[in-house]
This record gives sequence, structure tokens and C-alpha cells, in this order.
Amino acid sequence: MTLQLSGLTTEQRNPNSIHLDQQSTGDMLQTINNEDKKVTLAVESVLPQIETAVDKIYHAIQQGGRLFYVGAGTSGRLGTLDASECVPTFMAPPDMVQSVMAGGDQAFATAAEDSEDEESQGAADLQKRNVNQNDVVIGITASGRTPYPIGALKYAQTLGSTTVSLTCNLNSVISRYADCTIEAVVGPEVLTGSTRMKAGTAHKMILNMISTSVMVKMGKVYENLMVDVRASNYKLKERAKHIVIEVTGISYGQAEDVLIKTDGKVKPAIVMILTDVSFEEADKAIQSSGGNVRSAIKFARKKR
Repeated sequence: MTLQLSGLTTEQRNPNSIHLDQQSTGDMLQTINNEDKKVTLAVESVLPQIETAVDKIYHAIQQGGRLFYVGAGTSGRLGTLDASECVPTFMAPPDMVQSVMAGGDQAFATAAEDSEDEESQGAADLQKRNVNQNDVVIGITASGRTPYPIGALKYAQTLGSTTVSLTCNLNSVISRYADCTIEAVVGPEVLTGSTRMKAGTAHKMILNMISTSVMVKMGKVYENLMVDVRASNYKLKERAKHIVIEVTGISYGQAEDVLIKTDGKVKPAIVMILTDVSFEEADKAIQSSGGNVRSAIKFARKKR
């Protein structure tokens, strides 16, 4: 497959930064900032597609599936960043959201850009993760023509997995192999072809939207608070106390006491305080409600 770069929006020269090398520091920063303002509008334009992806991912995870981010270079690093944050932020199982990066884990810190050129390697790396028809695979590539994630999506389709493409060019090659296409066109970069800039920012925003929205739907958030955390260090212990205080209105000392009883788990602490039940009853209500705190509160009150 011949994949031409020259015609891609992400490879075009930006007329607004044509004199970048002659600008003062302040003017350079203003130019970059002016272009960055366009990113949120580009993301806004694909919200319906992001919504479709979120609903597909949520459904898949409810059925025991997993989410895989696949990319190379900046795209792979952004996938790795978002996946790695799902465990501490939402106490998600480590295998629920995974990153598959061209060149392996070592490519996160040390560039291995030549590793992106083989479709077969994208497929092989997914095969090593035992991807199956219950899983969702998101191929991330600013250009939309990177062989590595394209190979991964092609392979995922043969398994019956749900496939999603995330790119910054319209009618991208990778979108041919996706059940859901997200094409956030941010326009030419300030520094020609440097897709770590606007394209990377758009992709980070979208990946954050996807993972956060899925976790909210899974009941790992109450109101706008991260309640599915387990206090394992000083910062998290303090955060857990303040979350319990914010939701229930109890004192700092009371929050400290109840979290000792729950072994640092915020969800049962909230249910215990708001429904006046034991830890065992609160835990049972949470399990019966699929982990959703709001539903668990209603469940515990009905059982009283």
C-alpha cells in the first residue's frame, strides 16, 4: 500500500507560522497559542463520534471486554499515558485499559520511530495480548496512514473486535478498518508535520474524554468525585477523607474513623454514613448495584 504524506492536512505548511523563525519569543508563543485555540473546536465537531465510541466501549467492558490503545510515536505515548492513569484514578483492573505501542514499552522514553512501518507487527503485538471479539481496539495515528495501528485494526476486525480509529485527517486510510471513526481535523501544525502539537493535544483530549466517560458510566464517579479510589498513600488518604466529607458533611475525624473501618475504600464509607448501615451491608449494596454509589445508597435504604 502506497501511503502518501504530502496531501495530508497534518503535513501541510501553516501560513500563519511561515515566519516562525523570525519572530520574537512573545510572537512565537502567541502564534502557537492562536493555533492551539482551534483544537477544542475540532474536538467539539467530533463529539457525536466520541459518544458512539464511549457507548461501544462501555458495553464491551460490561460484557467482560477490554480497551486497547494502539499507536506509534507520540500517538503511542498518549495511549500509554491515558491507560496508565486509569488504575490510580479509577482503581480499574490493570488489564481493563491497555496500551500497545510500536517498539514496545521502551519506545515510550526512547524514540523507535522505524518500528511503526510494519502492519504485521501491529497485528502480532495485539495477538500477544490475546485480543478477542469482546474487546475494543482504538488505532491512534495523527496522519491516519501509519501501518502499525492499521495492521492492528485489520487484525482486530478478523476477530470480531470493535474497532475505532482516531486521527486528524479526513477520510483516513485507518478509518476504512474502523467501526467508529473519529477524525478531528485541527489543521496544519505551527511546526510543519510536528503532530505532537495540535494533533497530539486533540488526541489527548479525546482519550481523556473516552476513558473518563466510560469510568463515570461504570459507577466509578459520584457527582464529580473520584470515589473508586483506595487510599494507599498520604495524598490519597487525605483525598479520600475530603471526598467523604464533601459528600456526607461529617467531620474530618469521623471521616478518618470510617475509612479505617473500610480499609481506605471510599465507596462503602459514603454508603455507610448516608444510610447508617454496617461495612458489610454497604459493601453488599455496592456489589448488588454494580459498583454504582448512587444506586447502592438507594439499595441500602430499601433494605433497612
